[in-house]
Amino acid sequence: MRPDDANVAGNVHGGTILKMIEEAGAIISTRHCNSQNGECCVAALAQVERTDFLSPMCIGEVAHVSAEITYTSKHSVEVQVHVMSENILTGTKKLTNKATLWYVPLSLKNVDKVLEVPPVVYSRQGQEEEGRKRYEAQKLERMETTWRNGDIIQPVLNPEPNTVSYSQSSLIHLVGPSDCTLHGFVHGGVTMKLMDEVAGIVAARHCKTNIVTASVDAINFYDKIRKGCVITISGRVTFTSNKSMEIEVLVDSDPVVDNSQKRYRAASAFFTYVSLSQEGKSLPVPQLVPETEDEKKRFEEGKGRYLQMKAKRQGQAEPQP
Repeated sequence: MRPDDANVAGNVHGGTILKMIEEAGAIISTRHCNSQNGECCVAALAQVERTDFLSPMCIGEVAHVSAEITYTSKHSVEVQVHVMSENILTGTKKLTNKATLWYVPLSLKNVDKVLEVPPVVYSRQGQEEEGRKRYEAQKLERMETTWRNGDIIQPVLNPEPNTVSYSQSSLIHLVGPSDCTLHGFVHGGVTMKLMDEVAGIVAARHCKTNIVTASVDAINFYDKIRKGCVITISGRVTFTSNKSMEIEVLVDSDPVVDNSQKRYRAASAFFTYVSLSQEGKSLPVPQLVPETEDEKKRFEEGKGRYLQMKAKRQGQAEPQP
């Protein structure tokens, strides 16, 4: 990892790691989907179920990214990705990231056509059933987020500190050839990196300290973003606990060169950030002040997600009898 991969705190930018994770997932799933004779295809990212940032990666370390297909349905592939960092001076390695991603195979002849996925060979009994349960759970969660696709983040004049409007931020990006696959639509990793940048700006504005990505939950990709589109990435704080904050990020695509298509919601996600001192120690997060009924509702929804994940982590930490 090189200096141009660094964030303000001096560690590797979370968006850079997300992009590496997505590239690894895209490679292994595209290989698998083309492993049998049939119509050639490319695997497109549909959802990132969760990405945990377990430990910071430092500039000068080597990143090892490994990917494994853990489940296939008729039209989708589940990929588990692990990222290890290696200090090449000492040889020390540590696990920095874990992620679960879902891909769908799109025909090279018609990228709007979803093809069937070749079945994977499972290494142990029960693995397929476990994967099927994860598949049904993420499918339900994806359906539950679709109703929010009408949300639009509007600017507010002279907002008060610690309110949603005070830290909300947007970035506008023209999609060029370097952002896209050979087939003319944006790499999922490029979108994820831009989303992380906006979420980081929101978090820094709210805390006015160094911030780092702690996790990413439920990045849903609703539609492809094509070359030449103008995308607007908007973020806002939805919930704060004592030491973390949840940032909702929305991605809208505007096909400015195609008058037949209207602006549409392309992706959405929830990022969790923590506030750090100059010495890298955790700091309290200023508590969010929700003002409108919608903001209060989103705060309670974020609190529910926070408590659910906290209970899950505590359950995993307890020793098994």
